[in-house]
Amino acid sequence: MGLHAMKKQTSPTPHTKEELLGFYKEMLLIRRFEERCAQLYGMGQIAGFCHLYIGQEAVVVGIQACLAPQDSVITAYRDHGHMLACGMDPKGVMAELTGRAGGYSKGKGGSMHMFSRQKNFYGGHGIVGAQVSLGTGLGFAHQYMKDGGVCVAYMGDGAANQGQVYESFNMAALWKLPVLYIIENNKYGMGTSQARHAAGNLFERGAPYGIPGEQVDGMDILAVRAAATKALEHIRSGKGPYLLEMMTYRYRGHSMSDPAKYRSKEEVEEVRKCDPLDRLKAMLESDFSVDEAYFKDLEKSVKEVCLEAVAFAQESPLPDASELYTDILIETHEENQ
Repeated sequence: MGLHAMKKQTSPTPHTKEELLGFYKEMLLIRRFEERCAQLYGMGQIAGFCHLYIGQEAVVVGIQACLAPQDSVITAYRDHGHMLACGMDPKGVMAELTGRAGGYSKGKGGSMHMFSRQKNFYGGHGIVGAQVSLGTGLGFAHQYMKDGGVCVAYMGDGAANQGQVYESFNMAALWKLPVLYIIENNKYGMGTSQARHAAGNLFERGAPYGIPGEQVDGMDILAVRAAATKALEHIRSGKGPYLLEMMTYRYRGHSMSDPAKYRSKEEVEEVRKCDPLDRLKAMLESDFSVDEAYFKDLEKSVKEVCLEAVAFAQESPLPDASELYTDILIETHEENQ
C-alpha cells in the first residue's frame, strides 16, 4: 500500500502552534544529526554498523509526545532517532557512535548498543526481534512494580516475521501486559521488499492473540500522535497490549554499507513528496503563519547542536584499556569455600 493513500486515516488530536514547533524542531534535530553521522561514517570516524533514521522521524517524535515519565522505550538497531527523542544528550550519543569514553556505553556499544536508564531508554539491540521479548519483560516489570508505566517496543517490518515476536504477543496478551508494540514498516527488510517477505497486513498480526492493531500514516506526525494516544489509553486502562503499524520509509540504505540498488530513484522521490518535515512545515506556514526566517534560524541552531556534538565526541578520549573487562563478568566469593 502506498504512503499517499493510507488504508485507515486517524483523526488528529487538538494541537497548538507551540506543540507543532516543538515537534518540528525534534524531527529536524534527528534529520540533521543523522546526516552528520553519515558524513562522519564516510570519514572513517564511525566504525562498524550504522543504520540511519532519515525519513522516519515522525514516528518516534509523535509517539514520544504521548509518553509519561515512568514509561520505557526499547528498539532495534536503527536507534539514534529514538535516543534523541527520549531526550538523550546528542553529545553522548555522538561520542558513543565514535567509540569514545564520553559515550552512553563508554564507547563500547557503538551505534546499535547504547542505553540510558535515566531516560528509560533500554537500547539499541542488534539481534533482530530480540528487543520485542525484552520489551515484553519491561512491560511485565511495569505491571509487577505497579508504577503505571508502559513499555514502547519498536521493531521493523522484517523483525515482525521472527518467532519470538509471537511468543511475546502470546505472553503479553495472556497477562495483559502494558506494552505498545510499534512496527516501523519502512517497506524493506534489509533489501527485501515487504511485499515479498510478509503475507497479509502487519497490524493484524496480533489479532490471533486478541491484541488490537491499527495501520497509521507514519509520515504524518499528527496521525502518529493520535493513534498513540488511543493505544495508550487502551493499555493504561488495563486492557493489555496494543499494536500499531507505522507506514513509513527510509531514504537511505538499510545501513551505511547498503547502496540500496533494489529500489529506483523514482520510488524514493515519490515518497519524498510526503516527507514528514515538509508536511509539518507546510502546516506551520499555512495555519500559523510561521515565516521562512524562523525556519532559517532553527536550521542554524540545530546545526550548532550537531557541530557541538561532533566536537565533544572528537575531544573525548578513547576508552581506557581497562574498560575491556568491565560490565562483562561479576565474580562472587562465598565464605568457607
